[in-house]
Amino acid sequence: MKKLLLSLILTMSAATTAQAAGGGGCGMNPATQEPYECSTAPVRLTDKASLQRGAAVFMNYCAGCHSLKYLRYERMATDLAIPNELVEKYMMFTTDKIGDGITAKIDPKMQAKWFGNAPPDLSLTARLRSPDWIYTFLLTFYEDPNRPWGVNNITFKDVAMPHVLHNLQQDLGDDEYRERVGDLTNFLTYAAEPIAHQRKIYGFFVILFLLVLLIPVWLLNKEYWKDVK
Repeated sequence: MKKLLLSLILTMSAATTAQAAGGGGCGMNPATQEPYECSTAPVRLTDKASLQRGAAVFMNYCAGCHSLKYLRYERMATDLAIPNELVEKYMMFTTDKIGDGITAKIDPKMQAKWFGNAPPDLSLTARLRSPDWIYTFLLTFYEDPNRPWGVNNITFKDVAMPHVLHNLQQDLGDDEYRERVGDLTNFLTYAAEPIAHQRKIYGFFVILFLLVLLIPVWLLNKEYWKDVK
């Protein structure tokens, strides 16, 4: 019985530690040559307004080069409470279907020619890197005349990607731009695991069930071994 309780506690502790570990550091500060700490991403998977804004930013600024091939338009529309008609009108190209995955709009071969490599699919980036890494990456572009696009990035040194959100930053100002980057990070976190919020709810009730189940198991164990010396 004690071993069962210990195993349950260790399992929960390991899961919590893994979740808190995140994606590690976020590069080196070029001015000080010291490790750059990741900023905390404002992930709110139940905030549909934020997810909708993030989806809009992704489709307007990112979907030309990057895909979300494991996320279908229809799933996004359902989860984010966006009518299918609006998704078809404003977020899809004429060749796309509502049941398709979200693909990049520019031919990957052309992108490889322009950038050296085709930009990656971003479906699982939030799980691979962590939301904090994505959030910090999008906030840490700086001018670098030695780079082909005139910019570099603290989090991803010598990245081939231009600062595609530069115009948005100029239009919104730093504070509102940071909020939009948070919305985009929130959306990419959702895209990496659309069922994440439901999974956590189910997990809570599973753990609760197991804890309640321990009571009759313990009583049964006590009854079974009471005559054994």
